[in-house]
Amino acid sequence: MFAGSEIYGGLSGVWDYGPLGTRLKENIKREWWKHMLREDHIYPLDSAILMNEKVFASSGHLEHFSDPLVECKKCKRRFRQDDLVRSSVSDEEKPSFSKCPQCGGELTQGRQFNLMFSAGEAYLRPETAQGIFTNFKNILDVFHPTLPFGIAQIGKAFRNEIAPENFLFRAREFDQLELEYFGHPEKQKQYFEDIKKMRIDWFLNLGIKKENIRFRDYQKEELAHYSQATTDIEYKFGLNESGFSELEGIAMVNK
Repeated sequence: MFAGSEIYGGLSGVWDYGPLGTRLKENIKREWWKHMLREDHIYPLDSAILMNEKVFASSGHLEHFSDPLVECKKCKRRFRQDDLVRSSVSDEEKPSFSKCPQCGGELTQGRQFNLMFSAGEAYLRPETAQGIFTNFKNILDVFHPTLPFGIAQIGKAFRNEIAPENFLFRAREFDQLELEYFGHPEKQKQYFEDIKKMRIDWFLNLGIKKENIRFRDYQKEELAHYSQATTDIEYKFGLNESGFSELEGIAMVNK
């Protein structure tokens, strides 16, 4: 992989895939599609990247799709406030949240920073899910599926990250592989557990060792505005104290 626009100084949070990275990425996509489309009740989709502002007003993203931002008054560097909190190991260190970890300067008060890229009257999608939801009726009208069924797609998503860092973990442009599964509300929890098993089995079948992958359930305060329950599949990348970082998220949306 190479830094995006590298010969002109680069652009933080943007990466170009070279010959090996491109082949690896395409292999993963191909295996994912094979896995999803083995079931005849999963419908493939390729929705547009640019979407009407009303889509995200309706979904709650314009109001809620944000991270807490603080900025150093001295060096002007920006930080995600929750990242500074997570880096603390004891209550005694909490006063340090008012100081910049880079230069020691005073930090501003936290404020919510929306992560979506605006393109005039449209937005670059921050997730591939919205294209699935806006095409839900089209799939119903054309294919007449019965519950349960899923809609899957692979495509680009964009995030106006506060502090792009940690290689691909905080990228501004990235590929998402997404399945939205629709079913009977009274069976929601069973679908959630079934999909968790389906997804972890896929990773294990790719050859990942069982001890290097795990589930992590979100606490209530961590949940996105649309989520009733969320579990991450984490892999042992070795980038933090626990060694585990997010590989994939599985969410049960509010009814």
